[in-house]
Amino acid sequence: MAAIQRWSDLSPRSRKLIIAAAVAEAALKTAALVDIRRRPASEIRGSKKVWIPLVTIVNSFGAAPLSYFLLGRRKHDKAAAG
Repeated sequence: MAAIQRWSDLSPRSRKLIIAAAVAEAALKTAALVDIRRRPASEIRGSKKVWIPLVTIVNSFGAAPLSYFLLGRRKHDKAAAG
């Protein structure tokens, strides 16, 4: 079993990568939540009440927010919008 490392034990490169991953995860979650909030329920596959906790709570390294953007949104019909 690997020994647990402290933050101070990590190399500067490892620290930067962890921070960058955390920022990317936060940005994806924020973008997904804003989109869910603004988008009408008819344009979302499934319930908003399901997507919000899924995107927020699941520790996914971006998988839950990306799943929402790829699978959770319905295709927008440009002809109907114009």
